[in-house]
Amino acid sequence: MKQEEIDKLNDELSKATPQEIIERMVNVFGRRIALSSSMGAEDQVLTDMLLKIDPQARVFTLDTGRLFPETYDLIDRTSRKYKINIEVFFPDYQRVQEMVNGKGINLFYESVENRKECCFLRKIEPLQRAFSTMDAWICGLRASQSVTRTNIHVVEWDANNKLVKVNPLANWSEEQVWDYIKANKVPYSVLHDKGFPSIGCQPCTRAIQPGEDVRAGRWWWENPDTKECGLHKR
Repeated sequence: MKQEEIDKLNDELSKATPQEIIERMVNVFGRRIALSSSMGAEDQVLTDMLLKIDPQARVFTLDTGRLFPETYDLIDRTSRKYKINIEVFFPDYQRVQEMVNGKGINLFYESVENRKECCFLRKIEPLQRAFSTMDAWICGLRASQSVTRTNIHVVEWDANNKLVKVNPLANWSEEQVWDYIKANKVPYSVLHDKGFPSIGCQPCTRAIQPGEDVRAGRWWWENPDTKECGLHKR
């Protein structure tokens, strides 16, 4: 898709609801679009919206091998509620094995470079395999989530992965996310009730304190401007 087409879609959808955005993009890309879910609150909202629009829509997630038990439970609960099979992509075990044996089981605490290597092998490479059958992907980014996401658009060209990226909740607040979850009885991780607004791998995620940024619990030992795994590199 050319940049002019993306700009036109952004203009068209500037005042659209997330459901209208999703429906429009499903109509554009058909079976070549999918929702990438980390099982967080935003992704659960999008799963509910997408499957109400298209019950056969594709939803996938990444199992890094270091997820919370609560995340696996939510994958199961979500699959049962919506009667779908959430596709699960795993990392290349040989490459992960080599990394861990060479640098240690918790190498990510040692340096940003180590952490990004771990994220690449456990998340980016499996994601790239998932993308091989897509022309566009839907994700739960919101502009107010962190300093690295303030300039996102509803529709973007993902130059790193060579496909269109759709952010239906780009302009939503956290309050809107939770209002939707409650109103529609959307299943969500119990970790959210324990102070985890953002949930990733277990060793790299902690609960936050009152007043902290919603992304403060992700890679908390790093500076705010490095707190991305590479999925949303800008």
